Amino acid sequence: MAIQSKPYYTAEQYFELERTSDSKHEYYDGEIFALAGGSENHNLLAANMSGILYNQLRKRPCKFYPSDMRVRIVKTGLYTYPDLSVVCGAVLFDENDPDTLLNPQAIIEILSSSTEKYDRGAKFENYRSIPTLKDYILVSQDKPLIEHYSWQRDNTWLLIVHDNPQSRVITHLTQYMCAMRTEVLLFVANCCRFEAHARCQTQPVRPERTAWI
Repeated sequence: MAIQSKPYYTAEQYFELERTSDSKHEYYDGEIFALAGGSENHNLLAANMSGILYNQLRKRPCKFYPSDMRVRIVKTGLYTYPDLSVVCGAVLFDENDPDTLLNPQAIIEILSSSTEKYDRGAKFENYRSIPTLKDYILVSQDKPLIEHYSWQRDNTWLLIVHDNPQSRVITHLTQYMCAMRTEVLLFVANCCRFEAHARCQTQPVRPERTAWI
């Protein structure tokens, strides 16, 4: 019996599918992959973090995009949908599709049991090839934990682990936004809530734990 090969889709076919589909998909190397919908906790976290970013960036030359904004990683060819993306300054879009962002400077992903391995592994490997990306932030749904990967000048990434409610998430966008102090990351019954207070500081707070990758 002949082995059937996987169908190959062009980027144009993928764009057409996305325009007519009720759900979102990733595209990579001619294949299309369906993305699972977010849970209630996931959506609450995303909404609250969107509010934090709005309050900090609304009077700055910056834009943040929720998960409906598609991002293309030019070097690898992956099209995907980060939970939150931030751009300060000029925004660049794919010349073949004006709904696809090319130059995020910060990406936030909310971890789930079905995507955590991918977000930490292959997806982050793709993200690291985006020349403009300087901050990659992973937020846990079920415990007070934020993992911040910060790009360094020698092209390595420093992992800063925030598991103390009093620690601050300090991004490369300090000229546009204050450090974010993580006051509470609560997981109570079926409700998850992320709260933070943006407070500018003159001296950076030493993070709880760091590691190089």
